[in-house]
Amino acid sequence: MNLKGLKIDFLGDSITEGHGCSCEAARFSDRIAAEHGAVTRNYGIGGTRLAHQNTPSENPRHDLDFPSRVAEMAPDADVVVVFGGTNDFGHGDAPFGTPADRTADTFCGALHELYTSLLEKYPAAQFVIITPLHRATECIPNMHGKVLKDYVEEIRRAAEYYSLPVLDLYAEYGVQPAVPVMKDMYMPDGLHPNDAGHVILTNKIAKFIESL
Repeated sequence: MNLKGLKIDFLGDSITEGHGCSCEAARFSDRIAAEHGAVTRNYGIGGTRLAHQNTPSENPRHDLDFPSRVAEMAPDADVVVVFGGTNDFGHGDAPFGTPADRTADTFCGALHELYTSLLEKYPAAQFVIITPLHRATECIPNMHGKVLKDYVEEIRRAAEYYSLPVLDLYAEYGVQPAVPVMKDMYMPDGLHPNDAGHVILTNKIAKFIESL
């Protein structure tokens, strides 16, 4: 798939929004536009999660869960990229749930609600589901007794159910912040990639879309 001229929508959290970058031009969505001639639209909002939260956040913007934002996205995307889940692990209070769930009140259910909503809105589009990256706190169980890999595996499972291509950056990003030199070079806060980290994201995501 040639990226030139493609309309690519990126739905995500703070990593997509560009937190950790020196400027918007350094984030992966803008780099893909500049380097490949794609038309990219960035729907990243920092602090957001896939699942609906039980307790409102201090900043209401953080409670704009992924499924609730589909209606606001442009209707003419050729490619839709979903990149989230790390905040559901990190500070989400919604239960993890089970694969049988179908509402955004649990993480598992939110995946199904999101994918269904996107498929209904963009029946002719190509989709890319991206797993969370490794993060410094990934092996510490959260309030639900889950580690980050549990969320990664459920994202993979739900995407497979809908036959959606998965770019597994948990397995293939190439950066593990538990290794100090890798953290310093690419992910100084242990969560958000810096400019150099977004170069890796740009190359991985662009190459994956081209392969579809």
